[in-house]
Amino acid sequence: MNAPASSALRDDLYDAPAPHLATTRDLGIRSLQLGIAALQEASAAFQGRLGVAFEEAVQTILQSKGRVIVSGIGKSGHVGRKIAATLASTGTHAFFVHPTEASHGDLGMIARDDVIIALSWSGETAELSDLVGFSRRFSIPLVAITRNGESTLGRAADVLLELPRVRESCPHDLAPTSSSLIQLALGDALAVALLERRGFTSARFHTLHPGGTLAARLKTVQQVMHGPQDMPLVHESALMSEVLIEIAARRYGCVGVTDGAGRLVGIVTDGDLRRHMGPALLDTPVSTIMTRDPVTVEPHKLAQAALELMNRRLITAVFAVTDGRPVGIVHVHDLLRAGIV
Repeated sequence: MNAPASSALRDDLYDAPAPHLATTRDLGIRSLQLGIAALQEASAAFQGRLGVAFEEAVQTILQSKGRVIVSGIGKSGHVGRKIAATLASTGTHAFFVHPTEASHGDLGMIARDDVIIALSWSGETAELSDLVGFSRRFSIPLVAITRNGESTLGRAADVLLELPRVRESCPHDLAPTSSSLIQLALGDALAVALLERRGFTSARFHTLHPGGTLAARLKTVQQVMHGPQDMPLVHESALMSEVLIEIAARRYGCVGVTDGAGRLVGIVTDGDLRRHMGPALLDTPVSTIMTRDPVTVEPHKLAQAALELMNRRLITAVFAVTDGRPVGIVHVHDLLRAGIV
């Protein structure tokens, strides 16, 4: 039976493998090394015109009252979609517009207060012409990301981010690989610079990322801690007999000790009980056993930071305090159940 035409066509696209000694792993390493070299060239270019233009692009977007419209086609389009998504997730209102769709009505999605970022490695992408013309007609700031500053796109741009000509990791120097990598890296650099300049906090980041593992890592101590009604606490005048009852009832492995003003002044752990076990323990004042100035955390801190603190201090629970007064307690098991690892 004859092979399907599509299969025959695929076979015709390939020549016989070139006889060489490179292993598959060598090929992967070479590709990565060429990508690293491309990133290094792009980084070096920041010392010159690219760095100046980058600052101008960031300022243009910060001064805009509208959104960032990202556009491109082919591999540049795929990179553009990711750049738009990263901008949107880090506090810059942005979305992607396909240049062909723009020519068939989606130009209506773009307003005068917006900023357009157009990606084209050659700078001569015909499909971008209507979008570029629209930006010129209505004086919408145009930021171009291209390797050819003398191209149609480069000359039309208000801000030109001209990337260096890099060697593609494709052995024929044709398939967009290294070039896509530095386009993407530049887009990430724009997003991070804008994030920093806007003062975009982890709390706002959590608002835009309510699901998944990232959301868990962005939870605060307050979101996972047990509140005042569940805290194991005794007054500093209490005896160790009361501490023993409280530890057994609450099952956190510790008890906080407060003064007359309600401030946390000490802590007793089940380890302290074992170390001081003896006939006189129950009648001993807690103030003689407790560890003063215990490790605490603020409720607005990230729960991830609380977990790191507990790991570093080799403890399993920590009190959350505000103005020196305990407002909650979080156990390492609470953090693990919340997916914070």
